[in-house]
Amino acid sequence: MIVGKMTLEFSIRVDASLLVGVALLIAACSPPGSTAGSSALKPIDQAALQTMVETTARELLIPGVLVLLRTPQGEFTVSYGTTLLGATSPPRADTHFRIASNTKTMTAAVIVLLAQENKLSLDDPVSKYVPGVPNGDNITITELLNMRSGLYSYDDDPEFWAILDRDPTKVWSPAEVLAIAFKHPPYFPPGTGFHYSNTNYALLGLIAEKIDGRPLASCFQDRLFGPLGLKDTLLPATNSNTLPESYSHGYLYGGCSFNNLLDKPYPPDIQAAARAGTLKPDDCTGQNSSYASAAGGVISTANDLATWIQALVGGKVLNADYQRQWLDSLQPEVPSKPEGQKYGYGISQISWGPNTIYFHGGEMPGFNSKISYDTTNKLTLIIWTNLTVSLDGQQTANTLFVKMLDHIYVVSPLSSSPSPTKSTVKGAQL
Repeated sequence: MIVGKMTLEFSIRVDASLLVGVALLIAACSPPGSTAGSSALKPIDQAALQTMVETTARELLIPGVLVLLRTPQGEFTVSYGTTLLGATSPPRADTHFRIASNTKTMTAAVIVLLAQENKLSLDDPVSKYVPGVPNGDNITITELLNMRSGLYSYDDDPEFWAILDRDPTKVWSPAEVLAIAFKHPPYFPPGTGFHYSNTNYALLGLIAEKIDGRPLASCFQDRLFGPLGLKDTLLPATNSNTLPESYSHGYLYGGCSFNNLLDKPYPPDIQAAARAGTLKPDDCTGQNSSYASAAGGVISTANDLATWIQALVGGKVLNADYQRQWLDSLQPEVPSKPEGQKYGYGISQISWGPNTIYFHGGEMPGFNSKISYDTTNKLTLIIWTNLTVSLDGQQTANTLFVKMLDHIYVVSPLSSSPSPTKSTVKGAQL
């Protein structure tokens, strides 16, 4: 995210958290039929996983990492480091952290559930529910969901980051972030391109609240978190800067804003001081995340996220008809790369060789994460770190995600990508 513009996917746009996409994987496409034996997965070696995670974390100077892997071979948890610098507090699968743009999977699910209940149509224009949206008569809910509205993302504006720098505990309203976005012309006419924009999901949150007549936190709790037993997952009140116990602190070098990272690497003196141990990362835990809300405001744990992504991708949230629409919504982010990374209704997908995995990313000041599920191989993989980006600009959880896939699958997603590049996903995957 230092290479190329970082955008809040609240993944900042991988993310998206990608993300909070995984550009390393986009070009990967090993020939099918090359798996060994009957399984696409290698035998899982807990010790080897631990070594790989520890080595990567040390290289990237990540204070703490949690990896939760579930396969037919069993459950494997790898923990490294600490949730608080200066203390011995290992990350756990029940440690709370800010999931950033992984929230989009939940916002999208609520919207599709409302369509399933005939309370809205995915073809409705956004102007039917939210007034004042530029060209709102010609932007559909579908185009908001799949990042094809063309609306400017408010976190692309330096003004947003300047405000966040000055007042990290500011309580934001959706109207304030939308006002920033609407001052700018669109990236393209609706439906003619793909651009990861947190503005889309800020609008979807308002639509959900208008139709349901209650706060988005209640929509999430009653429609998703309660029915699935996600007892450690919540969208906090907008005036809350805290996380439930136990929680991880979140860190970022050079201040708790991505503004100082846009289009430039960390200066050599900062890199040298950090590697020498004389410069510690800033603690960003107390930043108010109300700017993210429907785009990236949820707090959760690895255990709950494993339950969530498996239920969502596995068809336990939507009925069969709408699950098919949800899956069919996936389209290539780059039309000229039809086999590359795809994005749909709050979900990403990559395929390589015989394998396909559904995922999202989350990135915001202090935290980086990936949630994913492979329906064919019954593989669930959750990764979170408490350092947003490394000194050389790598999205920390994204780097671990790619290494984990390489470590787990018989056919590596890197096998056809000998010179992988860093993720090109824009924005802070909030």
